[in-house]
Parts: sequence; structure tokens; C-alpha cells
Amino acid sequence: MPAGALPRFVLVYAALYAGYGLTTPFLPALLSERGLSPTQVGLVLAAGTAIRLAAGPLAGAIADRLHAGRGVLAACGLLAGSSALLVLAGHGFAGLMLAGLAHAAATAPLAPLADALALPAAAASRFAYGTVRGAGSAAFIAGTLVAGQLTGLLGLSALPVAGAAAFALLAAATLALPAGPAGPETRTARPGLAELRAFLGAPAFRRLLAVAALVIASHAVHDAFAVIRWGEAGLSPGTASLLWAEAVGAEVLVFLVVGPRLLGRLGPGGALALAAGAGILRWSVAALTVALPALAAIQALHGLTFALLHLAAMQVLARTVPPALAATAQTLYGTLGLGLATTLATLAAGPLWARLGPGAFWVMAALCAAALPLVRGVGTRTVARQDTA
Repeated sequence: MPAGALPRFVLVYAALYAGYGLTTPFLPALLSERGLSPTQVGLVLAAGTAIRLAAGPLAGAIADRLHAGRGVLAACGLLAGSSALLVLAGHGFAGLMLAGLAHAAATAPLAPLADALALPAAAASRFAYGTVRGAGSAAFIAGTLVAGQLTGLLGLSALPVAGAAAFALLAAATLALPAGPAGPETRTARPGLAELRAFLGAPAFRRLLAVAALVIASHAVHDAFAVIRWGEAGLSPGTASLLWAEAVGAEVLVFLVVGPRLLGRLGPGGALALAAGAGILRWSVAALTVALPALAAIQALHGLTFALLHLAAMQVLARTVPPALAATAQTLYGTLGLGLATTLATLAAGPLWARLGPGAFWVMAALCAAALPLVRGVGTRTVARQDTA
């Protein structure tokens, strides 16, 4: 792997997550501005979630089958930019539904494919994966801030254009990435159904998927109702935005500085256990109080419940996934694993809140508690060596 890989990957992740920040948070408002009713907006978003579950693994399988991770990521980046512009060209419910489906399908594989490229490159070039992922989180913050300014100056219609530019930059930056390792396995291996079944049946992958799904899904009540509860308790919108910013800032700090050190000291199993334990503490406190000092303290735990968990998961996947299935594994983990778990938890969050109010956070704490027994042995077996020997 030639020198200079790190800045190229930083550019890829910055463009990717800036594109997300410029488009994703404001898509519902844009659809509404273009004439869709709240019910229709919900249908477009739900349909997008459904198609992501198929599009992500399909793109990953194509990338592995053709040994074309860079090409597939670049193509999806171009499609993501083009489909963002389709939202401006679409008219009526049917047109905007097609645009939304196209954009969801194109963006679903982007982050998993980027991770599938970055992990082996980080090992070969000896840079920290957390550096590029932290750059992505920082770029997402910057993208949302720029989106707010653009909306004030030019209106919501400016955001798909800005997002399309970011995704086009992603495609160009991806093509400039250095080629991956060209060992005999990566040149000749073509994953088949038997290899995929062996990988999916590996205990390390199934345990990792269960732990990550439970902890990530536990964020559902917070993401849906935290701001509502804070407002009812008298906290201003400005304070709420600062609490959200603190969580994302903690995420960046863990990706860049704290997380790699914790991962090196605890190992992936220990890091996953710490993430689950932090989730138990975070959601238990959230169930009990809305005192500002307590909220400020537990928002910082987002660095553990999300960023540290992600770093640990990436290390497990890098160690256990056969190289010929790297993109497939990442997309299955990100879409059918975390994406499906988050969708189901979000659907349950409304009824839970209606029935339990803040007590719904106890259910989220229970999800994290259920993850703790599953971390034992995660990452200790090297499935890649067993499956490809």
C-alpha cells in the first residue's frame, strides 16, 4: 500500500458523510415542501428503509464477486448524487417516491463499502481506522451546519444540489484510492454460496451482529423522543442542540483519540462489553431524570455506545471475515443487521413511549443488558483463516 493512503481515505469519508449531512436530515422537510402530505412523507421514508435492506447486501455481493470495491463504491456515489437531484425533478407522490427509492438504494451501500476498503488499507498502511471514521463524523456535523446556512440563504432546494456535489466528490476520491493488496487469495477467490453460508454461520459474526444490533437499537427511544422530553421539562431548543452536539463531539473524540486506546487495552470483546455497560448506565439515568448536569454527563456516553462499539465491530470483522467476502459482510452487518434492528426498534419506540413515557428508557437499558452475555468470545476466533485454508 503506497504512502498517502490516509489523506485519500480521509477525503473519501469526509465527502461521504458531508453528503449525508447535507441531505438526510432535511429530506422529510424537502418532500413536504414539494407537496407531499405527512402520511406520504412517511411512506416515502419507509419505502426507502425497505429498499436499503436489499440494495446494500446486493451491492456488497457484486463488489466481492467482481473484486471491484472501488468501482462499485464510485458508481454508487455517482448514483447517489444523481438521485439526489431527482428529488428536484420529481413531481407528485409517484415521482417523489421513485426519486426517494433511487436515492435510498444508491446511498445504502456507501458507508459499508467504504469500510470494506478502509479496514485492509489501514492494516497495510498502519494508520488508524478511527482517524478516517472520525473525519467522517466531523464532516457530517459540518454538512448539517452548512445545510442550515444554505437553507436560510437559498431554500431547501439547494440541499440536493450541494449533496450531489459531495457525492460526486466521493466518487472521484474513491477512484483515486490506492489499489488494495493483490495477494493470491484476493486475485483468484470468488465467494460462493458455501463460503457465504460458512461465514454467516460463524459464531463470531453472529454474536457480533447480535451485540451490535441490541446496543444500536437501544438508541431508538432517545433519537425519537429525547428532544420532546427535554422541551417538556423546560429546556430550550438551544440547549437541546448543544446536548446533541456534545454527543456527536464525544463520538468524534472516541473515534480519533480515546477509542483506539481502549480497544487496544480491552480487546474487541471488552470494548463491546464497555459499550453495552455504558448503554445500561445512559438509558437508566435518562429514565430517572432530566436534570441538565445528568443529561450532559450521559450524552458524553454516546462516544462509547456508538463510536467505541463501531470500532470494536470493525476490528472483529477485519479479523474474522474472509477477504473475498469483506464487502458482503460489511453490507450485511450495516443493513440487515443494524439497519433492520434500528427500524424495528424505532417502530416500537412510539407505542413504548405512549405506554411507559420515560420508562421506555428502561426497555432500552434492558436491550444493552441482554447484549452483555453475548460479548464473551467475540473476536477470539479467526474465521477467515478457517474458512479459506
